[in-house]
Amino acid sequence: MSAPATSFIIVGQTRDGQRFRPSDWADRLCGIMSAFGTDRKMKFSPYVRPGCTLTGEKCVMVDGQLQFIEPLAYKFLLNFAKDNDLKVDILASEV
Repeated sequence: MSAPATSFIIVGQTRDGQRFRPSDWADRLCGIMSAFGTDRKMKFSPYVRPGCTLTGEKCVMVDGQLQFIEPLAYKFLLNFAKDNDLKVDILASEV
């Protein structure tokens, strides 16, 4: 039996309450995980998507399944949040 997949949100706010810059950080981070489709348009990964919180802070939503599909990408996203002292909200644990 494998460990549960943990989905999380990286919030664009540091632990001391400062807004993370640049303002398009979430799109840039999700762009790293995106691919070009057959229509030659960039498409975000279904596992890493930009969004915003109820308070309007930009965020990146990470599906826990990424942990099994691309473990290095999952770890990169966690380390990005840690290295930049960003808030991380755990969403769910799935079996």
